[in-house]
Amino acid sequence: MKEYRIALIPGDGVGNEITDEAAKILNTAAQKHSFDVQTRRFDWGCDYYLQNGVMMPEDALETLQTFDAIFLGCIGDAGKVPDHVSLTLLLAIRKTFDQYVNLRPVKLYPGVHSPVKTATPETVDMLVVRENTEGEYSGAGGFFKMGTPDAFAIQTGIFTWKGCERVMRYAFELSRKRKKFGDKSKVGMVTNCTKSNALNYSMVFWDSVYEEVAADFPDIKTDAALVDALTMWLIKNPGYFDVIVASNLFGDIITDLMAMIQGGMGLAAGGNINPEKRYPSMFEPIHGSAPKYTGKGIVNPVASVESVRMMLDHLGEEEAALDVQKAVMQVLAEGKVKTRDLGGTGKTHEMGNEINRILRG
Repeated sequence: MKEYRIALIPGDGVGNEITDEAAKILNTAAQKHSFDVQTRRFDWGCDYYLQNGVMMPEDALETLQTFDAIFLGCIGDAGKVPDHVSLTLLLAIRKTFDQYVNLRPVKLYPGVHSPVKTATPETVDMLVVRENTEGEYSGAGGFFKMGTPDAFAIQTGIFTWKGCERVMRYAFELSRKRKKFGDKSKVGMVTNCTKSNALNYSMVFWDSVYEEVAADFPDIKTDAALVDALTMWLIKNPGYFDVIVASNLFGDIITDLMAMIQGGMGLAAGGNINPEKRYPSMFEPIHGSAPKYTGKGIVNPVASVESVRMMLDHLGEEEAALDVQKAVMQVLAEGKVKTRDLGGTGKTHEMGNEINRILRG
């Protein structure tokens, strides 16, 4: 029997509540598909920082490296620790484990209302591949002449050929695998999210890498959109898109917009992927810690369950991942249990229990 070691980092705010539901689904999927999961929780986050002065212990990354995958609930509570400090936990894991792909699936499930009128379950099915370890979030720069009228700040984006090329290649390979256009001569499309009309070095460089990578995929249609125009087109015609590849900052921005297209932040999952599996990948809902809802049991756990689905798929347990997705889709389509964000009164654990019941069969 296969065995997977999974690290659980509930984090802050509603993290413990949604991690409970994620673990529940993970264990049921394992039982149903005859593999074993060994989970271990780590109480790192803002409360840990208040007690120890760091977001996680010095040997945290060495510990995490022994696991097959990581589930992260959510990090951040500005009422306790400044966001730029709490975020160091997430960034350290991403960069140390070379999780250079941030993968965001965007799919509107039947039974879910989207505030975007052009979005339908028949058309909204796309992926965002966001570069995850460099670009605008490289952390290079500094403050100068602080406290004087001449004070200024420099924030430098770093774009390497290697960093751009590998994330773009991953996007094209995903499009080839998805075959959104069927068996036509062009089976898929990768849209380059850029801003090279104004960012005349970083994005011009980014575009040149895109063109070189695209030449290796003649069966995939190429497409490009300036990031500001892309936000408009995502609303106007979301069904047009297949795979979008974006830099760290632009990918971060457009995926929150796309979460609303698929029905809200409570449904949006993400993966921080090391495709070569030299290091563990990390999966997380993208809704944040929502401290004001802590302990109320009203947060939608679907994003966490979907993150588990992504984890199972990454680990090679594709049938288990498909079963989790089917269970989520059935619960959402039936609408017997709905959390507040979906227009109902269901509790976090009630939604989790219903998905778990369907998954058990």
